[in-house]
Amino acid sequence: MLNQLLGGMDVLAWGSITTNNALNALTSALQRLCGVQVNYLQLPADLALQIEPSQVGTIVGTLTDLLLPRIALEQGIGLTKAAGILGDREDYPDFEHNSGYRIELKGAFRDNPHVPMKRPPTPREPSARLTQKVTVKNVDPDRDALLILVYELRPTWNDPSLLSPTIVDLGLFPVIECINARDHRMISGGGRWFGNYETPTILSKAGKRAVVGGVSLNSNGYGRKESEGYHFNEDTNFGKLKRIPYRPLQEFLKRAGCQFSATGSYPVPWSMSKQDQEFALALDMTAENGGDSLADPSI
Repeated sequence: MLNQLLGGMDVLAWGSITTNNALNALTSALQRLCGVQVNYLQLPADLALQIEPSQVGTIVGTLTDLLLPRIALEQGIGLTKAAGILGDREDYPDFEHNSGYRIELKGAFRDNPHVPMKRPPTPREPSARLTQKVTVKNVDPDRDALLILVYELRPTWNDPSLLSPTIVDLGLFPVIECINARDHRMISGGGRWFGNYETPTILSKAGKRAVVGGVSLNSNGYGRKESEGYHFNEDTNFGKLKRIPYRPLQEFLKRAGCQFSATGSYPVPWSMSKQDQEFALALDMTAENGGDSLADPSI
């Protein structure tokens, strides 16, 4: 019934996207994207020493979102732009696949060590996110997948003096698992939703003091600044990929060269190796000094 209400297909080619069978099959169907150069954008190689990596991430992310249906058509992959169900500038979801699944796209720009270019001095937390507009109200648990495309600048096949973004890896995850993990992190940290899944919040400093002091939290409203004195403040970092404690997603972010979380509590407590935990902490400590990203999910 939900598929019909959203204008989707009644039959999914490989069953629910929450199963390994469907994830593996859809990943295989999209695998042809790996190795594709987005030749619609070509940068002179000598400018790579001047452009900021974050600028590349923003430009490539926007361009890929626009051109992916055309690229998919060229590669024989059944992706089309989705009509979207939110009615906003950034609709959800981004794409539909001819197997019946819907796809939300995020991109990760990765530094290519073999191309002379301006290097980011430090990593930073991935900026792409599953925002508060993506909730249990509009996610179809069986159909919706999160697709992360990892790309880097490489010399074009025909002219090494030009650089084009090249897709080098992809990861696919059930959106319902990602948003459940996202919301679990918020709630287990003392935060809560206000409205009907409208505004995510975290405990303010005043709220934390109230908890320590055994005082009941005031949930009649929320603030945006600590100075307002509310027990809850709007979470301005809500949904950032590194803060979604879904283990398969975090392992992929580690592989992609992004900041990642090495521990989590959804759906049960989990942790990566001690070495991975130390590496994740080192990335976090380095990023506190500011700077650009090693890999910047930017769509």
